Amino acid sequence: MASLFHPLCGSNPETLLKLLINNGVRSINCWPQVLIALAVSLARWPFSTIERVAFGLSQARAEPMPDPVFIVGYWRSGTTHLHNLLAQSPSFGYITPLATGLPWDVLGIVRVFEPLLQQALPSDRFVDNVAVTPTSPQEDSIPLATMGAASYYHGLYFPQQFEAHFRRDVFQDGGDFASDRVNDFDRWQRLHRHFLRSVSIQQNHKPLLIKNPVYTGYIRHLRHLWPKAKFIHIYRNPYRVFPSTRHYFTRLLPELALQSYDAKAIASRLDPLIFESYLHLMQGLKRDTADLPPEQWIERRFEDLQTNPLGELETLFTQLNLPDFAAARPHLEGYLADLGDYRQNQYMIDPAMIATIEQYWLPYIQQWGYRPNV
Repeated sequence: MASLFHPLCGSNPETLLKLLINNGVRSINCWPQVLIALAVSLARWPFSTIERVAFGLSQARAEPMPDPVFIVGYWRSGTTHLHNLLAQSPSFGYITPLATGLPWDVLGIVRVFEPLLQQALPSDRFVDNVAVTPTSPQEDSIPLATMGAASYYHGLYFPQQFEAHFRRDVFQDGGDFASDRVNDFDRWQRLHRHFLRSVSIQQNHKPLLIKNPVYTGYIRHLRHLWPKAKFIHIYRNPYRVFPSTRHYFTRLLPELALQSYDAKAIASRLDPLIFESYLHLMQGLKRDTADLPPEQWIERRFEDLQTNPLGELETLFTQLNLPDFAAARPHLEGYLADLGDYRQNQYMIDPAMIATIEQYWLPYIQQWGYRPNV
C-alpha cells in the first residue's frame, strides 16, 4: 500500500494547487494523500515563506558555495551505488532524505519534522534492495519536482500525462505544455540554485555530491551554473540497464500515482521512451563533455566498480583531484563490508528483447564491449 505521506507534502500551496489543477486527480482512492499534502503544505506555508525570504536576504552577502560533483548516467547504471560510496567520505556533503522531503524548509522546520520523516522512510527504494536510512544520500529530482521544476516525477504522480512530463524534463520538450516551455529552464535554474545553496549551508559548506540521471543530458546547463563542477559518468551493461529501467518505472508508478491510469497503455509507450531517451542522453553527454579537462571529467564502468571498488575510487579521486582519499578509505571499507549480503535484482531477457536492445543501442554495446549476460 502506498504511503499516505506523498512527496508533494513538501510542496508549497501554490505549486501543489497548480499541479493538481493542470493534471487532475480522478481516483477517489488518492484523495486522502492529496488532502494530507494540502494540509501539510498549508501548515508549513508561514514557516517556509519566512525561510525563503530570510534565505534570499542572506544570499546577497553570502560567500559562493563550492561547485558540486555531479554523478550522471542513465537510470539503473549504478549512479546510486557510486553516490552512496562517495558520500562515505567526510569531505563531501549531500542531499539528505529530510531535505528531499521538505526542500523549502531545509534550514528551518525540517528539524521539527525529523522524527516523523524518519518514521515515514521506506526500508528500501521500492525498485531494488538498496536501504534507505535518515543519512542516505538522495538525488535532487524529487525535491525539485516538489518545488515546481519540470520533472519526470510529475509523470509518476500524474501518469495520465506520463509521457508529456517525461519528455518535458528529459528531452526538454514543451509538447502539450508549450506555454510553459520558455520558462522551464529559468524556473529549473532558479530552483536548482536555491535548493543546492540551502543544502550547502545545511551540510557545512562542503562540496556537494549531486546524482541525477536526467543531468546526463543537462551538462551544458550545469557547466553554465557551476563552471568548476566535476562530472562522473558511470555506465553499465545495456542488456541489464533496459529491463532494470522498465522495472524501475513500473514499480514506482503504483507507489506514487495520484490518479488512476491504464497500466497497459503506459507499458506500450515505456519501452520506446527508454530506448529513445538513452540515445538522447548519451548523445548530449558526448557533446557537452567533449572539451572538459581530465580534472573535471571521468567515466567509470559499473562492473569494474563492483569488482575493484577501492581501486576504481582511488583512480577517480586522483584524476578529479577530490579531497583526501586516505581519510575516506576507512569509511569506504566499512560501507563495503556492510554490503556483503546485498543482492541485486535479477532479470531474464529473451532473444527478441536482446535483438531490440541491439537494434537501438548497438553502438554503445560495441564501444564498451558488453555481452547479453545479464
